[in-house]
Amino acid sequence: MKCPYCNEDDTKVIDSRPADDNCSIRRRRQCERCGKRFTTYEKLETMPLMVIKKDNSRETYDRSKIESGVIRSCHKRPVSTQQIDSMIEDIENRIFNLEEKEVSTSVIGEMVMESLKDLDEVAYVRFASVYREFKDVNTFMEELGKLLKK
Repeated sequence: MKCPYCNEDDTKVIDSRPADDNCSIRRRRQCERCGKRFTTYEKLETMPLMVIKKDNSRETYDRSKIESGVIRSCHKRPVSTQQIDSMIEDIENRIFNLEEKEVSTSVIGEMVMESLKDLDEVAYVRFASVYREFKDVNTFMEELGKLLKK
């Protein structure tokens, strides 16, 4: 593992322990050259997952795309980074538990909306407005009506 400070290849593991989710290992490392310490996470490699987009093109699964959408939805909301990470970890686990080689963006989007609805209703509406491409105020009001009925 390269040192992020000096790019030295020679680093040593000082401490290893299970991460919070028990699905990865947290390792504290120290650079042999500069002596600085840093943390790495080791995770089980899973089969590559392809995502089928709306235009039927395919690309490899990228967690950061879910993260950026959720973070934008939760901007200036009382939602902690830990809550977001936990929610994304749960969504990711559900995606991989489908045991499919390809998953459509609509399946992933619905999982994100379902989780956001439980986390923060304003963040849910923000995400839904972009994801469902609300065309006008009436479509937006219909979604709010559905939310209020529940």
